[in-house]
Amino acid sequence: MDEPWSPEQNGRVFVSPDVIGMVIALFAFAVAVLGGVGGMIAHQSRGLDARFDQVGARFDQVDARIDRLDTRIDRVEGRMDRVESQLDHLAGEIVEVKIAVARLEGPQRRLQRL
Repeated sequence: MDEPWSPEQNGRVFVSPDVIGMVIALFAFAVAVLGGVGGMIAHQSRGLDARFDQVGARFDQVDARIDRLDTRIDRVEGRMDRVESQLDHLAGEIVEVKIAVARLEGPQRRLQRL
């Protein structure tokens, strides 16, 4: 009967040194490629983080400016309310002055027949 292996192998599987070298080289190549891709991704993410930080700082500046404008608008609204109440008070006083002047002038004169 033919044996499926040669007598010098004694039933064990041997891998040639060329195959082992090829597997190691492929593994090293895969590690190098993945390391390069990881480095590129890290570089891009650092750049994106810096850009996002700049945009975030701009948003913070805009938010601060909007807050200052809100405060300013609130002050103006307060002033407008005070002016409106003063105008209402003045309108009441003008009515009182009109009434006083009308009392001083007396009733309107009418023509009488002779």
